[in-house]
Amino acid sequence: MIKYKLICKDCDLTFDSWFASSKEFDNLKKKNFLNCHVCDSKKIEKTLMSPKINIQNSKLKTLRQNNINKKIKEYQKFIKKNFEYVGENFAYEARAIHFDNKNKKKGIYGKASFDEFKELKEDGVEVEMIPWLNDKSN
Repeated sequence: MIKYKLICKDCDLTFDSWFASSKEFDNLKKKNFLNCHVCDSKKIEKTLMSPKINIQNSKLKTLRQNNINKKIKEYQKFIKKNFEYVGENFAYEARAIHFDNKNKKKGIYGKASFDEFKELKEDGVEVEMIPWLNDKSN
């Protein structure tokens, strides 16, 4: 079995369809048996498809996760070195910095709930949420 991404040349609809083989697709196309399920056009063509990559291999998954974790730890190290940790007071401190033009101290990081984060964004406070890994080696 093979799956192709198809496009209708009349209505620009893209859709996926399975075929027994690439020859089967060619035969059905030649016999005009392929049609668009929206506009019923027979002008159906293959379009660009991304390859399906199977990452079931546990070693590859582990390597990929390790690389992601390494990058997150690099970001964490940078943040800890260059920003002030304010803990649970993050939302309060972020607002204080944002609304007090004279209070332009070093950047901060800390903990905030999703609702607090959302409210900060709505108030125009520039904040970002990043994943944080607990360092178990300390």
